[in-house]
Amino acid sequence: VAKDLNGAWGFEFLPDQRVLVTERQGNLRIVARDGKVSAPLKGLPKVYFEGQGGLLDVAIDPQFASNRTIYWTYAEPREGGNGTALAKGVLSADDSAVEKVQVIFRQMPTFESRLHFGSRIVFTPDGKLFLAPDERSVPEARVHSQDLNSHFGKVVRLNLDGSVPEAN
Repeated sequence: VAKDLNGAWGFEFLPDQRVLVTERQGNLRIVARDGKVSAPLKGLPKVYFEGQGGLLDVAIDPQFASNRTIYWTYAEPREGGNGTALAKGVLSADDSAVEKVQVIFRQMPTFESRLHFGSRIVFTPDGKLFLAPDERSVPEARVHSQDLNSHFGKVVRLNLDGSVPEAN
């Protein structure tokens, strides 16, 4: 479908059948129907690109046709380590940048690891989203996956603004 992609990880079809593609080193690109690959879109936050980290999944808002909002996950560099983050922003009218970027979820606790960032994004019919941020290869992952104070090893349900739904 396309050449000249470097470490492609996630993709999502736009309504016009072009494809948003993440490259792990931190680039988000648009692939045209003829296979032409755009320049990297501007405006994304800094990405932790080591080991299994990088720019990961991408998804378009269920109302993309009217709001041009996209969501993406990435390994976020932080003081004391890193973690999976979920951000959203608006695809610019000329498709060259992502504007109004907001990080709406940060996996906690922050942890120093190059492994298991996970992070698929799935929208639900009731206007929520699921995120799977993975267990980060923590040696005692089974303990952390049972700990409700940790996001490790969970599937997280969020409102589209990142807040916690009342029914959780």
